[in-house]
Amino acid sequence: MARPGRREDGAATRQTILDAAGEVFAAKGFGQATGKEIAERAGTNSAAVNYYFGGIDGLYAEVLIEAHHRLLDYDLLKAMADAPGDPRQKLAQLLAGVFPAVLTPAASPWPLRVLGREMVTPSTAFPTLLEREILPKKQLMIGLVAAILGVPADHPAVPRCALAIMAPIALLVLAGPNVRAQLVPPAAFDDPAAVARHFQTFIAAGMAAVAADLAQDKDSIKTAGENRMEP
Repeated sequence: MARPGRREDGAATRQTILDAAGEVFAAKGFGQATGKEIAERAGTNSAAVNYYFGGIDGLYAEVLIEAHHRLLDYDLLKAMADAPGDPRQKLAQLLAGVFPAVLTPAASPWPLRVLGREMVTPSTAFPTLLEREILPKKQLMIGLVAAILGVPADHPAVPRCALAIMAPIALLVLAGPNVRAQLVPPAAFDDPAAVARHFQTFIAAGMAAVAADLAQDKDSIKTAGENRMEP
């Protein structure tokens, strides 16, 4: 009967260390953080960092994974992508969740700050973040964009549109509340739901324009082919 309790205590300790590390990495960056400081903040000892994460390098990689997971959960994204329905509505649903998450972080804002630091100065842990979080989510986004445009996933327009969708999100992660307040009136971001609707409208209009251009190109190619076949 004692074993499940020990497993639960271990999971709780691991999560406590992860959150403490996130706060320290967000404040100081990876290069200035120490396992001792993180352990003290977590109320444990330095040996626990090695036990659960194999050292501070492994801990930082897991913090990045956790931060990206909190911003955008892969399982939720996959379930949405696999579900039946209009891909345009799926994209709108995705944006309705992501923009408020970026603008109104939970009680602890460390995930966004950690990701912002990593985006500016990638560490040796970035390939791990790329492999485990970014690329799998990118593939789902590529499929969604391709479905909206009505072209294969390897069409050059697809990654361009995906980048146009993700760029404002990345910018908001990089430019936290203090930076945004110096660039635009704070009232512009007071209502996260309104911000999400704005970008939904903006992105939807751009996607529709690109899709219309692609459809016109298809028609032009088809017409040119038919003309060549005429005697």
